[in-house]
Amino acid sequence: MTAPVDPRAGWQLPAPGTMPRTAQLEPLVTRVLAPNASGMTLDGTNTYLVGAPGSGQAVVVDPGPADDAHLAAVEQALAGRDARVVAVLVTHHHGDHAEAALPWGARFDAPVAAASPGVAGPGGRVLASGEQLALAGTTLGVLATPGHCSDHLAFRLESGAVLVGDHVLGRGTSVVTHPEGSVVDYLDSLRRLHDLGPSALYCGHGPELTEDPTAVLDYYLAHRAYREWQLLAALVPGARTVAELVAEVYAAVPREVWPAAEQSTRATLAKLRAEGRVVPGAGDSVRLATP
Repeated sequence: MTAPVDPRAGWQLPAPGTMPRTAQLEPLVTRVLAPNASGMTLDGTNTYLVGAPGSGQAVVVDPGPADDAHLAAVEQALAGRDARVVAVLVTHHHGDHAEAALPWGARFDAPVAAASPGVAGPGGRVLASGEQLALAGTTLGVLATPGHCSDHLAFRLESGAVLVGDHVLGRGTSVVTHPEGSVVDYLDSLRRLHDLGPSALYCGHGPELTEDPTAVLDYYLAHRAYREWQLLAALVPGARTVAELVAEVYAAVPREVWPAAEQSTRATLAKLRAEGRVVPGAGDSVRLATP
């Protein structure tokens, strides 16, 4: 099997570190970039302000880190939209997306909504897939997208764009966390997102993907299949530890992201074990199942 080609390689996307702090992506959406860039968060966490122009209202999606400079940038963007916050939505519980949710909910006197009660907080709203949220003069559709983690959500806009959180990144591929994530769930969520035919993917990290969103989703599915093939091929000579598998399969990836790669590897091995294709070996090792 050959490695799939990332369609974004030929797109005119902003280079790492060059994304503007604030950008209007469409009449409904303003993106504000948090100052928490890293190997895992790329340029930083993308916070989205969603609302119909002239409504005087906005929904904050993924407030991100509890950072004073980020809050100031978001409040400046809200002033530019002449809008007040009427709700805070969170795609998932990871701190780079959810840390500021409850503090900002209190600051803006706005309810917090998420799939997890712990993120929504006391008096918050626990969301379920299929809900239609009429907020800020528009409607956001709730789509459960577990896989990256168990409580992950996406939000579909009236324009056809989807706020995908960490399910899809603007550059590279997403991590399936372990043990809270699931490769089986992740693949199913990718297929359901693909079936929506999104007009754009507004990612939790990295630039927006507008040129051919479904091609990116096809690539993500192919990439996961390729990683499975690599792991199985690496096990042909015999049992290997997870660390050994990561070093071989992710040899071309910067070492700083190997801890995340280890999580995805463990999640993929869990899928392969459930399918009867690999079995535990000694210690932290795994081996191919005997036919």
